[in-house]
Amino acid sequence: MSEAWAGLIARYRSRLPVRAADRVVTLHEGNTPLVRADRLAAAIAPGVEVHLKIDGQNPTGSFKDRGMTVAVTRAVSEGAEAIICASTGNTSASAAAYAARAGIRAYVVVPRGKIALGKLSQAVMHGARVLQIDGNFDQALTLVRDVKERHPTKLALVNSVNPDRIAGQKTAAFEICDALGRAPDYHCLPVGNAGNITAYWAGYREYRDAGLTEACPRMMGYQAAGSAPLVHGRVVEDPSTIATAIRIGNPASWHGAVTARDESGGAIEAVDDEDILAAYRLLARAEGIFAEPASAISLAGALRLGASGRLRPGDVLVLTLTGHGLKDPDTAIANSAAATTIPAEVDRLADFLELG
Repeated sequence: MSEAWAGLIARYRSRLPVRAADRVVTLHEGNTPLVRADRLAAAIAPGVEVHLKIDGQNPTGSFKDRGMTVAVTRAVSEGAEAIICASTGNTSASAAAYAARAGIRAYVVVPRGKIALGKLSQAVMHGARVLQIDGNFDQALTLVRDVKERHPTKLALVNSVNPDRIAGQKTAAFEICDALGRAPDYHCLPVGNAGNITAYWAGYREYRDAGLTEACPRMMGYQAAGSAPLVHGRVVEDPSTIATAIRIGNPASWHGAVTARDESGGAIEAVDDEDILAAYRLLARAEGIFAEPASAISLAGALRLGASGRLRPGDVLVLTLTGHGLKDPDTAIANSAAATTIPAEVDRLADFLELG
């Protein structure tokens, strides 16, 4: 019998900054599905192979749990009494859950009115103290970084500026290589605060340098057109997009994202909201996978990549889906057909079903 999965620290401890004496704070995150998607592959380009890394299957519904287990484990080991983060939603949900698991306090700072309610409800239910500011995510991050500098020993900052977060998130690249037996040729993923593209690139390089894979993928990052500072090479003061998880105008991991792009021979491109929503629907209807809008930008980008003629038959693509669709049910309902109402009569039902 195979050993039960006990979390990504248990699986990859030798590659993570976790000491032998540390009490691991885990919800058995990681080991998320890598699902082959042949219908999407056919829509992207002839002869390519597409796999979806569904990180919305992590315990709190997003990839953030990968970094949070490491960051909170280290914070507790170093004597932190509380953790704090700025968030567009997913980080707050993850931080709150792992703080509850560890038995410490969590404080989350979010932009007022600019966070999906599914994510906010998670943070509140896990007992976090939620502070809303009249500002955007970038201003929230500046605030929490400043307060951390003033109280460095009691408060642990668990945004992706914390290197322990990046270390945990790189394990997704390990899992992909373990599952495929190789690295993909292209990896498509959303770019918001840019920690994830930074982490994936670190993971792929680590496996290659250890001789576990022969090469690394081209890293293809995608930002929403209204929130695309890396594409334009300048801070976006008032970022906007339907994809709230990547509504960020000044990514904390800017340098890491540029390094991943340049070293891998990849690109970071902008995608408009209309294309994001089209991919959002296609993903759900063609493959049965419900991901939040920010996740769908991976597919929108892959479709653009295929249309550009850069892909060749036999190329292997991995698309990261960062969060579950139930994180943002309002967007799903707003972008779907309304339910049809009929009388409770069998003939009317048969007519609707076109049963003759």
